[in-house]
Amino acid sequence: MVSDRRDFIKKTSLALAASAVPFSNIYALKSKETLGVALVGLGYYSTDVLAPALRLTKHCKLAGIVTGSPHKIPKWQKQYGIKDKNVYNYQNMHQIANNPEIDVIYIVLPTGLHAEYAIKAANTGKHVWCEKPMARTAQECQAIIDACTKNKVKLSIGYRMQHEPNTQKIMHWAKIKPFGDITSVNAKAGYYDPRTNHWKLKKEMGGGALYDMGVYPINALRYSTGEEPTKVLHAKHSTKRPKLFTQVDETTYFKLQFPSGAVGRGETSFGKSMNQLIVDTKNGWYKLSPFQSYSGVQGITSTGEKLLPFNGNQQATQMDNDSLSILNNTDVLVPGEEGLKDIILVEAIYEAARTGKEVKL
Repeated sequence: MVSDRRDFIKKTSLALAASAVPFSNIYALKSKETLGVALVGLGYYSTDVLAPALRLTKHCKLAGIVTGSPHKIPKWQKQYGIKDKNVYNYQNMHQIANNPEIDVIYIVLPTGLHAEYAIKAANTGKHVWCEKPMARTAQECQAIIDACTKNKVKLSIGYRMQHEPNTQKIMHWAKIKPFGDITSVNAKAGYYDPRTNHWKLKKEMGGGALYDMGVYPINALRYSTGEEPTKVLHAKHSTKRPKLFTQVDETTYFKLQFPSGAVGRGETSFGKSMNQLIVDTKNGWYKLSPFQSYSGVQGITSTGEKLLPFNGNQQATQMDNDSLSILNNTDVLVPGEEGLKDIILVEAIYEAARTGKEVKL
């Protein structure tokens, strides 16, 4: 397992180097001011969050949809003015390759389907945005990266928090350490989910708290320290609804070791509400609470400095930033390699919980 993870990290470095080469199809976009986006999957996040956010963006717009639910199409067309020729299903989405009005394909499907459809999207020659978690396994993540590299398209993972100003300040402080060396980070993200027949309860679909909400504390521990962990010190699962959570975890706790000596503690759950990030340092502390909500992310430091909420729309900011990276041929803020690193950790945390032992990374 250790050697496998090292191989993935090595491949990540090679992929980052490969991403520096020019993208041939980007030059065709020079005359465009806005990019056309096609949403793949019309569930809650596309319907209630992304589509409304696309009305607020400056550099991209909703141009197409891909759905396996024909009854949803008339409402979407009426509400967003989507043309008949820009409506696709999962069987014919490869035809987007011939549609000049669509520049980006955004994968908004259950996690277990991300790899299959992100690769299909890359093979159309369109740029790919993929919701987090990136995929079920590190192998699938690497396959998505490889497909995008092969097709010379950009790949962005939907980590909206890394586009949010207070989160970016936490990331900056990890570099400059204004309160001294970081000693520990605690991150918790969870909510009570009452649903009894949802894909998030199914292992093969990428369900479970660690995949769904767990990538928030995992990513936060990494960006708050500015380091990559060297081992999973401890991990455990628990549930208060064992008859419901037969395939996946309801609540997971984990502890990570970082090269500097800092310790990261994370917790995630479908059984209780949690939303806090606390960074302890040699000379003080700072925190965000909530740290991963769609709005209202705010915080305070040990010196009394307040980190006031961002007034903008996180998803619109994310999509505009990712659009500008395509239009200007610059590096994306959250590349596929970032999603891969989190899934390597997800797999290691599951292993530590299963074996009851430390797992080296």
